[in-house]
Amino acid sequence: MEQVRLGGTGLRVSRICLGMMSYGTPDWRDWVLDLDASRPLVRAAVDAGITFFDTADMYSLGASEEVTGTLLREFFARRDDYVLATKVFNPMSDGPNDRGLSRKHVLASIDASLTRLGTDHVDLYQIHRWDPETPIEETMEALHDVVRAGKARYIGASSMYAWQFAKAQHTADLAGGTRFVSMQDHYNLLYREEEREMHPQCLDQGVGVIPWSPLARGRLTRLPEQHTTVRAGSDPIADRMYGEADDTVVRAVAEVATARGLPMAQVALAWMLHKEAVTAPIIGATKPGHIEDAVAAVDVQLSEEEIAALEAPYVPHPVLGHT
Repeated sequence: MEQVRLGGTGLRVSRICLGMMSYGTPDWRDWVLDLDASRPLVRAAVDAGITFFDTADMYSLGASEEVTGTLLREFFARRDDYVLATKVFNPMSDGPNDRGLSRKHVLASIDASLTRLGTDHVDLYQIHRWDPETPIEETMEALHDVVRAGKARYIGASSMYAWQFAKAQHTADLAGGTRFVSMQDHYNLLYREEEREMHPQCLDQGVGVIPWSPLARGRLTRLPEQHTTVRAGSDPIADRMYGEADDTVVRAVAEVATARGLPMAQVALAWMLHKEAVTAPIIGATKPGHIEDAVAAVDVQLSEEEIAALEAPYVPHPVLGHT
């Protein structure tokens, strides 16, 4: 597995990141796997050379972090052998302060996450979304203090407008604080709006891009009439994000995949890995084949003609995934 620098940092991560949202408890979502069901999948990822793992406190309301910490301790001899990322922002209870990016919540949340993960630090601590109710100065100062305390090595951000990201970075600079080194954004062949502002900004500023939903929640892995998975049958978020207008892109993926004799997932991921801004797509895996396809995609070289064919049917979208 290829190891690359995360943006302009010296931190090296595997070219594929395993998203841990699928592991925790099915009490949270029907398609989520418990510890025992997760173990062989994470083992397969580790055996394939994946060393970059991304979770969040709100996934399975903490259970994902517990499963993540347990399995990574099982499969790696040393803490320094893998890169661990988690996130903060979403509600963890009904408490009015148990959400958002206030100083109170950020400092409480990092400690809670470290306890669940069973480690004294995360490598990348990310804000899951922009908090319109908290001054960005307060958030950036709190995150800087998390880094200064040794509880996180780097900080990152997730889906937001490019102007918000620029404001956060400028705020950190003014205070002599810690800048974001990564952007975890919504990006795939069905949703390419990030190419307009966010990705050019990240390239200019040396920020690594680690997209979520690189396969559009499975839409890019099968033809439209084949949506038969548990998640596809109960995924209102995907229903809001993608529609029939995107089917032409999916069929273009199928055509390239058929011509190359490859699974659609490999073609869709290979397209993303050709993008200069992208460091490591975050893939979800509930079956061994999901990991096999992701790892194999790293070595798939697409021609300029194939890339053009994949991109030609794209339909512009309203901004999606920021909330």
